[in-house]
Amino acid sequence: MTDPLRPADHPATPTGKTGVLLVHLGTPDAPTYGAVRRYLAEFLSDPRVVEMPKPLWLPILYGPILTFRPARSARAYAKVWNRELNESPLRTISRAQAEGLASAMGDGAHVVWAARYGNPSMEGAFGELKAKGCDRILIFALYPQYSATTVASVHDEAFRILKKMRWQPAIRTMPAFHDHGHYIGGLKTSVETALAGLDWQPEAILASYHSIPKAYWDKGDPYPCQCFKTTRLLKEALGAKGEGLISTFQSRVGPTEWVGPYTDRKVEELAAKGVKRILVLAPAFLADCLETLEEINMELRHTFLSAGGEKFDYVPCLNADPAGISLLETLTREQLAGWI
Repeated sequence: MTDPLRPADHPATPTGKTGVLLVHLGTPDAPTYGAVRRYLAEFLSDPRVVEMPKPLWLPILYGPILTFRPARSARAYAKVWNRELNESPLRTISRAQAEGLASAMGDGAHVVWAARYGNPSMEGAFGELKAKGCDRILIFALYPQYSATTVASVHDEAFRILKKMRWQPAIRTMPAFHDHGHYIGGLKTSVETALAGLDWQPEAILASYHSIPKAYWDKGDPYPCQCFKTTRLLKEALGAKGEGLISTFQSRVGPTEWVGPYTDRKVEELAAKGVKRILVLAPAFLADCLETLEEINMELRHTFLSAGGEKFDYVPCLNADPAGISLLETLTREQLAGWI
């Protein structure tokens, strides 16, 4: 409807809409040395990820790390790459999550998705939301457990972008939901579904979380505590089916001490003790990605079976399954209370 009080030459200023920006970690654009190098350079240059003075860190990053690591990572990405769409599984799933949430929200909110590192960019996503007239935006970092290395980094980038906007929207951010009943319920259902599909019973269930350097925990990052709480609540929800459920941590890099117990060492230890059958899930991820599809379902599987294990199964993330979309909708509607 035309505003009769607005001058004919007034700039077009669409307003009054609510937006949701889903943000995942990001992936390279291709499983190649060059694409992975660009991605890793952006990711590992983030001071939230590597808390080392830049004069000390950058020569290491642009020396041995970005010389050798991209080739190894590119080979890993190639193992799980979505050849049909020519993109990583994380990008495929993130798009489906955004489409699923948009359908669930209807006219209540305009939903877009972006990557913290790589494409599609957060800056482009903010531009799209602004063009749609969204002057109220929920920034939804897709991490159940809070860490400065993940959630805070997303917020840093968001507010860096907002600093350049003359007319800024009202902003809300998604709090940690590691202990939210809907999230725990979704994990419970996924584990029960996996168990029902097996013709064997696991002797141990590992909830494997992406680790962080122990020094970050010592400085006050709550992430490990929230991971342990997620496991405890899931174990309680599963009842007898959750016996043997333990927390472990994966994806450590370099010689520094990381939060443990380490997932790879734990499966070797279990195999050495005679455990033959294990089930693994990854509660720190809402979407399957390199760390789940390659590191867990391929490399960790090989580690366990090579150490004497006989049965290994991986529980997929909630992804864009009905339970996953239901969780996203529930959390979004809670945080948009009063706006929609």
